[in-house]
Amino acid sequence: MAIPTPHIEVKEPDIIAETVLLPGDPLRAKFIAENFLEDVKQFNAIRNVLGYTGTYKGKRISVMGTGMGMPSIGIYSYELIHFYGVKNLIRIGSAGAIQPHLNLYDLVISMSASTNSNYLHQYDLPGTFAPTASFNLLNKAVKVAEKKGYTYHVGNILSSDTFYEDNPDAWKKWAKMGVLCIEMEAAALYANAARAGVNALAILTISDSLVTHELTTANERQTAFTKMMEVALELA
Repeated sequence: MAIPTPHIEVKEPDIIAETVLLPGDPLRAKFIAENFLEDVKQFNAIRNVLGYTGTYKGKRISVMGTGMGMPSIGIYSYELIHFYGVKNLIRIGSAGAIQPHLNLYDLVISMSASTNSNYLHQYDLPGTFAPTASFNLLNKAVKVAEKKGYTYHVGNILSSDTFYEDNPDAWKKWAKMGVLCIEMEAAALYANAARAGVNALAILTISDSLVTHELTTANERQTAFTKMMEVALELA
């Protein structure tokens, strides 16, 4: 019998695969399990953070929601790594573009994740740590996106603690530094993975633009971002 953590109630040993897809929205995890995986078993429902394991093209893979923000993905990724032996953690989420050449539904493969969070202070480092993706996963994701003909961008993103920023123009300073888009989780995921010596990558879909003010609907964010799902699944 597997020992459950405070946030993941696994009852079967080794049910979680070494590669886990991590959408923020638990219903996106359910959508992936129902539409892309075979022989699916649900392994978690605590706090309605749904987790499933199945097979994709014969390879075992898991998918589980993480909720919103760095504290939330920090908890789930830590437990997956340290209690369940996960080696590859792939965030699939939405992001807001802050560059004019990024369009709705474009993919962003995050090479690094700048942040305005204090999450990294826990490591007490004598300087500024740069949260970085696994090159192995990033390289594979780029090759898959190219093969499928998807529009993608590779570069630095911002993981922000604030969705409703007090200064509505704060993003413009990050844009001047070439940051592509803003989301809320990747920096914590990359830091947890780096500390544990495992692999992490964030593949994002542009859901809105702070430049043009275009946006997608909540339903589209839940079910229509299939390109990033397909790229992530190929990394199993």
